[in-house]
Amino acid sequence: MAPKDRPLVPEEWVLRLDAIMSRFPGCAQEPAWVGTRWRVGSATVAHVFGGEDQLFRITFRAEPDEVIAFEHLGDPYFRTGWGGNVVGLLLDDDTDWSELAEVLTDSYCLQAPARLAAQVERPA
Repeated sequence: MAPKDRPLVPEEWVLRLDAIMSRFPGCAQEPAWVGTRWRVGSATVAHVFGGEDQLFRITFRAEPDEVIAFEHLGDPYFRTGWGGNVVGLLLDDDTDWSELAEVLTDSYCLQAPARLAAQVERPA
């Protein structure tokens, strides 16, 4: 359960995210310190949570040059302070779920062992 000052991520969004993430070999959903995360082995692929500011975020991994691009795009993307290749996206009713599926696919392929990443079909 989320701390009182952090909202729970809407169940509909967690289910939508799980539908994306469950397509990836060996990727499993689990509770995180706050919110929900998806991991392959011990590597986190994505983490969704409600912030103390009452906004919802998902964090994921990106290639170093893409981190800079996401940072320059600005809202709804942001750079996190959690490692050099962790990027975030603010989730709301206007979230582009197709675009999110693409970045989560990339994140999985960065975090997964090469043999598993090779099994992933990229969105068209």
